Amino acid sequence: MQITALAGGVGGARFLRGLLAHLDRSPDLAGSTITVIGNTGDDITLFGLRVCPDLDTLLYTLGGGIDEQQGWGRADETHSVQGELAAYGAEPQWFGLGDKDFATHIVRSQWLGQGVSLSEVTARLAARWGLPDRGVTLLPMSDTPVETHVVVDRGEGPSAIHFQEWWVRHQAAVPAERFVAIGMDRATAAPGVLDALRNADLVLLPPSNPVVSIGIVLGVPGVRDALRGTTAPVVGVSPLIGGAPVRGHADACLSAIGVESTTQAVAGLYADFLDGWLVDERDAEVEVGGPRFDPGLQVRALPLWMKDVDHAADIAGAALELGLELGRQGRHAV
Repeated sequence: MQITALAGGVGGARFLRGLLAHLDRSPDLAGSTITVIGNTGDDITLFGLRVCPDLDTLLYTLGGGIDEQQGWGRADETHSVQGELAAYGAEPQWFGLGDKDFATHIVRSQWLGQGVSLSEVTARLAARWGLPDRGVTLLPMSDTPVETHVVVDRGEGPSAIHFQEWWVRHQAAVPAERFVAIGMDRATAAPGVLDALRNADLVLLPPSNPVVSIGIVLGVPGVRDALRGTTAPVVGVSPLIGGAPVRGHADACLSAIGVESTTQAVAGLYADFLDGWLVDERDAEVEVGGPRFDPGLQVRALPLWMKDVDHAADIAGAALELGLELGRQGRHAV
Protein backbone atom coordinates (compact mmCIF):
# COMPACT_ATOMS: atom_id res chain seq x y z
CA MET A 1 0.00 0.00 0.00
CA GLN A 2 0.95 3.60 -0.54
CA ILE A 3 -0.11 5.36 2.64
CA THR A 4 -0.11 9.13 3.02
CA ALA A 5 -0.53 10.85 6.39
CA LEU A 6 -0.93 14.45 7.50
CA ALA A 7 0.77 14.98 10.84
CA GLY A 8 1.67 17.44 13.54
CA GLY A 9 3.99 16.72 16.43
CA VAL A 10 3.85 14.28 19.35
CA GLY A 11 0.50 12.55 18.76
CA GLY A 12 1.04 12.21 15.03
CA ALA A 13 4.59 10.95 15.49
CA ARG A 14 3.59 8.30 18.04
CA PHE A 15 0.74 7.10 15.84
CA LEU A 16 3.06 6.80 12.84
CA ARG A 17 5.61 4.89 14.90
CA GLY A 18 2.78 2.53 15.77
CA LEU A 19 1.88 2.30 12.09
CA LEU A 20 5.43 1.21 11.27
CA ALA A 21 5.24 -1.41 14.03
CA HIS A 22 1.94 -2.71 12.65
CA LEU A 23 3.37 -2.95 9.13
CA ASP A 24 6.41 -4.80 10.46
CA ARG A 25 4.19 -7.50 11.96
CA SER A 26 1.87 -7.77 8.93
CA PRO A 27 3.47 -9.92 6.18
CA ASP A 28 0.60 -9.18 3.79
CA LEU A 29 1.50 -5.48 3.96
CA ALA A 30 5.20 -5.97 3.31
CA GLY A 31 6.61 -3.34 0.99
CA SER A 32 4.08 -0.68 1.99
CA THR A 33 5.35 2.88 1.94
CA ILE A 34 4.39 5.90 4.03
CA THR A 35 4.57 9.52 2.96
CA VAL A 36 4.20 11.94 5.86
CA ILE A 37 3.18 15.54 5.17
CA GLY A 38 4.38 17.47 8.21
CA ASN A 39 3.04 20.72 9.59
CA THR A 40 5.52 23.59 9.36
CA GLY A 41 3.23 26.29 10.72
CA ASP A 42 4.88 25.85 14.13
CA ASP A 43 8.28 26.83 12.70
CA ILE A 44 10.15 29.65 14.40
CA THR A 45 13.55 31.34 14.22
CA LEU A 46 15.40 31.27 17.55
CA PHE A 47 18.94 32.53 18.17
CA GLY A 48 19.26 32.98 14.40
CA LEU A 49 18.42 29.33 13.75
CA ARG A 50 15.41 27.89 11.93
CA VAL A 51 13.54 25.48 14.21
CA CYS A 52 10.88 23.12 12.80
CA PRO A 53 9.32 21.53 15.93
CA ASP A 54 6.85 19.17 14.26
CA LEU A 55 9.26 17.95 11.58
CA ASP A 56 11.92 17.36 14.22
CA THR A 57 9.54 15.44 16.49
CA LEU A 58 8.65 13.22 13.54
CA LEU A 59 12.34 12.70 12.70
CA TYR A 60 13.38 11.87 16.25
CA THR A 61 10.37 9.65 17.00
CA LEU A 62 10.48 7.62 13.79
CA GLY A 63 14.29 7.53 13.91
CA GLY A 64 14.50 6.24 17.48
CA GLY A 65 16.05 9.31 19.09
CA ILE A 66 13.12 10.97 20.88
CA ASP A 67 12.89 11.83 24.56
CA GLU A 68 10.09 9.43 25.43
CA GLN A 69 9.00 11.15 28.62
CA GLN A 70 8.33 14.58 27.18
CA GLY A 71 7.58 13.40 23.62
CA TRP A 72 9.80 16.00 21.94
CA GLY A 73 13.51 16.77 21.84
CA ARG A 74 16.38 14.32 21.92
CA ALA A 75 16.89 11.46 24.35
CA ASP A 76 19.78 11.75 26.84
CA GLU A 77 19.97 15.47 26.17
CA THR A 78 22.16 18.12 27.81
CA HIS A 79 21.59 21.89 27.86
CA SER A 80 24.99 23.54 28.11
CA VAL A 81 24.46 25.85 25.11
CA GLN A 82 21.10 27.09 26.38
CA GLY A 83 22.70 27.75 29.77
CA GLU A 84 25.48 29.79 28.19
CA LEU A 85 22.95 31.75 26.16
CA ALA A 86 21.10 32.55 29.38
CA ALA A 87 24.35 33.73 30.96
CA TYR A 88 24.75 36.16 28.08
CA GLY A 89 21.18 37.34 28.55
CA ALA A 90 20.09 35.97 25.18
CA GLU A 91 16.34 35.62 24.72
CA PRO A 92 14.03 33.81 24.63
CA GLN A 93 14.66 31.40 27.47
CA TRP A 94 11.11 30.03 27.58
CA PHE A 95 11.84 27.75 24.59
CA GLY A 96 14.40 25.16 25.70
CA LEU A 97 16.75 23.67 23.12
CA GLY A 98 19.12 20.84 23.95
CA ASP A 99 22.68 20.55 22.73
CA LYS A 100 21.99 17.68 20.31
CA ASP A 101 18.88 19.47 19.11
CA PHE A 102 20.95 22.59 18.39
CA ALA A 103 22.96 20.55 15.88
CA THR A 104 19.81 19.84 13.87
CA HIS A 105 18.87 23.51 13.77
CA ILE A 106 22.40 24.61 12.94
CA VAL A 107 22.74 22.31 9.95
CA ARG A 108 19.20 23.08 8.76
CA SER A 109 19.89 26.82 8.94
CA GLN A 110 23.24 26.40 7.19
CA TRP A 111 21.67 24.50 4.29
CA LEU A 112 18.74 26.89 4.02
CA GLY A 113 21.22 29.77 3.95
CA GLN A 114 22.95 28.08 1.03
CA GLY A 115 19.69 28.13 -0.91
CA VAL A 116 18.69 24.50 -0.34
CA SER A 117 14.89 24.06 -0.15
CA LEU A 118 13.24 22.93 3.07
CA SER A 119 12.12 19.76 1.24
CA GLU A 120 15.72 18.85 0.39
CA VAL A 121 16.94 19.79 3.86
CA THR A 122 14.25 17.57 5.39
CA ALA A 123 15.22 14.70 3.07
CA ARG A 124 18.85 14.99 4.21
CA LEU A 125 17.85 14.98 7.86
CA ALA A 126 15.50 12.04 7.29
CA ALA A 127 18.34 10.07 5.71
CA ARG A 128 20.48 10.66 8.82
CA TRP A 129 17.64 9.18 10.91
CA GLY A 130 17.11 6.19 8.61
CA LEU A 131 13.54 6.99 7.58
CA PRO A 132 13.96 6.02 3.90
CA ASP A 133 15.26 2.60 4.99
CA ARG A 134 11.91 2.05 6.73
CA GLY A 135 9.89 3.11 3.70
CA VAL A 136 9.07 6.56 5.07
CA THR A 137 9.25 9.79 3.10
CA LEU A 138 8.91 12.95 5.19
CA LEU A 139 7.74 16.08 3.35
CA PRO A 140 7.18 19.55 4.73
CA MET A 141 3.76 20.86 3.78
CA SER A 142 5.43 23.76 1.92
CA ASP A 143 8.88 25.08 1.14
CA THR A 144 7.52 28.57 1.72
CA PRO A 145 8.00 29.75 5.33
CA VAL A 146 4.65 29.79 7.14
CA GLU A 147 4.32 30.79 10.79
CA THR A 148 1.19 30.52 12.90
CA HIS A 149 0.53 33.58 15.04
CA VAL A 150 -2.12 33.97 17.72
CA VAL A 151 -4.18 37.11 18.19
CA VAL A 152 -4.68 37.72 21.93
CA ASP A 153 -5.95 40.57 24.10
CA ARG A 154 -4.22 40.99 27.45
CA GLY A 155 -6.15 44.11 28.35
CA GLU A 156 -4.35 46.50 26.04
CA GLY A 157 -6.16 45.69 22.84
CA PRO A 158 -5.55 42.86 20.35
CA SER A 159 -1.97 41.91 19.53
CA ALA A 160 -0.34 38.99 17.80
CA ILE A 161 2.30 36.67 19.25
CA HIS A 162 4.01 33.66 17.71
CA PHE A 163 2.16 30.41 18.26
CA GLN A 164 5.14 28.95 20.15
CA GLU A 165 5.07 31.79 22.66
CA TRP A 166 1.36 31.27 23.23
CA TRP A 167 1.73 27.46 23.43
CA VAL A 168 4.99 27.10 25.37
CA ARG A 169 5.45 30.29 27.34
CA HIS A 170 1.80 30.99 28.19
CA GLN A 171 0.58 27.36 28.07
CA ALA A 172 -2.44 28.62 26.08
CA ALA A 173 -3.71 30.30 29.27
CA VAL A 174 -4.16 33.61 27.44
CA PRO A 175 -7.42 33.27 25.49
CA ALA A 176 -6.85 33.21 21.74
CA GLU A 177 -9.11 35.33 19.57
CA ARG A 178 -7.96 33.77 16.31
CA PHE A 179 -5.04 32.12 14.54
CA VAL A 180 -3.27 33.67 11.57
CA ALA A 181 -0.98 31.68 9.26
CA ILE A 182 1.57 34.29 8.19
CA GLY A 183 2.94 33.50 4.72
CA MET A 184 0.12 31.16 3.72
CA ASP A 185 -0.99 33.61 1.05
CA ARG A 186 2.33 33.01 -0.72
CA ALA A 187 2.64 29.31 0.03
CA THR A 188 2.48 26.46 -2.43
CA ALA A 189 2.49 22.75 -1.62
CA ALA A 190 5.99 21.31 -1.40
CA PRO A 191 7.10 19.02 -4.25
CA GLY A 192 5.44 15.62 -3.93
CA VAL A 193 2.73 16.67 -1.48
CA LEU A 194 -0.23 16.81 -3.85
CA ASP A 195 0.87 13.70 -5.75
CA ALA A 196 1.18 11.81 -2.46
CA LEU A 197 -2.47 12.60 -1.72
CA ARG A 198 -3.77 11.95 -5.22
CA ASN A 199 -1.91 8.66 -5.72
CA ALA A 200 -2.32 7.16 -2.26
CA ASP A 201 -4.13 3.91 -1.54
CA LEU A 202 -5.06 5.24 1.90
CA VAL A 203 -4.86 8.67 3.52
CA LEU A 204 -4.61 8.89 7.30
CA LEU A 205 -5.17 11.78 9.69
CA PRO A 206 -3.32 10.80 12.90
CA PRO A 207 -4.45 12.25 16.24
CA SER A 208 -2.85 15.67 15.74
CA ASN A 209 -4.18 19.08 16.75
CA PRO A 210 -7.08 19.73 14.34
CA VAL A 211 -6.62 23.51 14.36
CA VAL A 212 -2.91 24.34 14.43
CA SER A 213 -1.48 21.11 12.99
CA ILE A 214 -3.86 19.39 10.57
CA GLY A 215 -5.77 22.63 10.06
CA ILE A 216 -2.67 24.52 8.98
CA VAL A 217 -1.65 21.78 6.52
CA LEU A 218 -5.15 21.90 5.06
CA GLY A 219 -4.70 25.62 4.51
CA VAL A 220 -1.89 25.08 1.98
CA PRO A 221 -3.37 25.78 -1.47
CA GLY A 222 -4.34 22.57 -3.25
CA VAL A 223 -4.16 20.23 -0.24
CA ARG A 224 -7.84 20.26 0.63
CA ASP A 225 -8.81 19.93 -3.04
CA ALA A 226 -6.47 16.95 -3.39
CA LEU A 227 -8.13 15.29 -0.39
CA ARG A 228 -11.56 15.85 -1.88
CA GLY A 229 -10.45 14.44 -5.21
CA THR A 230 -8.33 11.47 -4.16
CA THR A 231 -9.69 8.00 -4.87
CA ALA A 232 -8.20 6.77 -1.59
CA PRO A 233 -10.30 6.37 1.55
CA VAL A 234 -9.50 9.06 4.12
CA VAL A 235 -9.50 7.78 7.71
CA GLY A 236 -8.92 9.96 10.74
CA VAL A 237 -8.21 9.28 14.41
CA SER A 238 -9.82 11.56 16.96
CA PRO A 239 -7.32 13.61 18.99
CA LEU A 240 -9.78 13.72 21.90
CA ILE A 241 -10.44 11.15 24.60
CA GLY A 242 -13.41 11.80 26.83
CA GLY A 243 -13.86 15.16 25.14
CA ALA A 244 -10.38 16.38 26.06
CA PRO A 245 -6.92 16.25 24.47
CA VAL A 246 -4.51 13.67 25.85
CA ARG A 247 -1.82 16.35 26.00
CA GLY A 248 -1.42 19.90 24.79
CA HIS A 249 -4.14 22.49 24.38
CA ALA A 250 -6.29 21.37 21.46
CA ASP A 251 -9.42 22.28 23.43
CA ALA A 252 -8.23 25.89 23.74
CA CYS A 253 -7.54 25.95 19.99
CA LEU A 254 -10.99 24.58 19.18
CA SER A 255 -12.61 27.12 21.51
CA ALA A 256 -10.79 29.95 19.72
CA ILE A 257 -12.43 28.99 16.41
CA GLY A 258 -15.84 28.39 17.98
CA VAL A 259 -15.80 24.60 17.79
CA GLU A 260 -16.80 22.29 20.64
CA SER A 261 -14.29 19.81 22.07
CA THR A 262 -16.12 16.72 20.85
CA THR A 263 -15.18 14.04 18.37
CA GLN A 264 -18.26 14.96 16.35
CA ALA A 265 -17.22 18.59 16.06
CA VAL A 266 -13.66 17.71 15.09
CA ALA A 267 -14.93 15.30 12.43
CA GLY A 268 -17.03 18.18 11.13
CA LEU A 269 -13.85 20.12 10.36
CA TYR A 270 -12.99 17.39 7.83
CA ALA A 271 -16.52 16.67 6.63
CA ASP A 272 -15.83 17.47 2.97
CA PHE A 273 -13.31 14.63 2.57
CA LEU A 274 -13.41 12.33 5.63
CA ASP A 275 -14.66 8.76 5.07
CA GLY A 276 -13.78 6.93 8.29
CA TRP A 277 -13.33 8.12 11.88
CA LEU A 278 -11.91 6.33 14.92
CA VAL A 279 -13.14 7.54 18.31
CA ASP A 280 -12.32 6.45 21.83
CA GLU A 281 -14.66 4.10 23.66
CA ARG A 282 -15.24 6.76 26.31
CA ASP A 283 -16.85 8.95 23.66
CA ALA A 284 -18.72 6.13 21.96
CA GLU A 285 -21.91 5.92 24.01
CA VAL A 286 -22.56 9.63 23.66
CA GLU A 287 -21.34 10.23 20.15
CA VAL A 288 -21.18 7.19 17.88
CA GLY A 289 -24.20 7.16 15.63
CA GLY A 290 -25.39 10.42 17.09
CA PRO A 291 -27.34 12.85 14.96
CA ARG A 292 -24.40 15.20 14.55
CA PHE A 293 -22.27 12.72 12.63
CA ASP A 294 -22.54 12.76 8.87
CA PRO A 295 -24.62 9.65 8.03
CA GLY A 296 -22.06 8.70 5.37
CA LEU A 297 -19.18 8.69 7.83
CA GLN A 298 -18.06 5.26 9.02
CA VAL A 299 -17.31 5.55 12.77
CA ARG A 300 -15.54 2.94 14.89
CA ALA A 301 -14.86 3.00 18.63
CA LEU A 302 -11.83 1.52 20.37
CA PRO A 303 -9.33 2.52 23.09
CA LEU A 304 -7.26 5.40 21.68
CA TRP A 305 -4.76 5.88 24.50
CA MET A 306 -1.30 5.37 22.93
CA LYS A 307 0.43 4.40 26.16
CA ASP A 308 3.11 2.43 24.32
CA VAL A 309 4.15 1.36 20.83
CA ASP A 310 2.03 -1.80 20.91
CA HIS A 311 -1.14 0.13 21.68
CA ALA A 312 -0.29 2.69 19.00
CA ALA A 313 0.20 -0.22 16.55
CA ASP A 314 -3.25 -1.58 17.42
CA ILE A 315 -4.83 1.81 16.74
CA ALA A 316 -2.96 2.16 13.45
CA GLY A 317 -4.02 -1.35 12.49
CA ALA A 318 -7.66 -0.45 13.16
CA ALA A 319 -7.30 2.62 10.93
CA LEU A 320 -5.86 0.48 8.11
CA GLU A 321 -8.60 -2.11 8.55
CA LEU A 322 -11.30 0.55 8.31
CA GLY A 323 -9.65 2.01 5.21
CA LEU A 324 -9.55 -1.40 3.52
CA GLU A 325 -13.18 -2.01 4.48
CA LEU A 326 -14.20 1.28 2.92
CA GLY A 327 -12.35 0.30 -0.23
CA ARG A 328 -14.13 -3.06 -0.42
CA GLN A 329 -17.49 -1.34 -0.07
CA GLY A 330 -16.75 0.47 -3.29
CA ARG A 331 -16.88 3.99 -1.87
CA HIS A 332 -13.32 4.41 -3.12
CA ALA A 333 -10.92 2.20 -5.02
CA VAL A 334 -8.06 0.73 -3.00
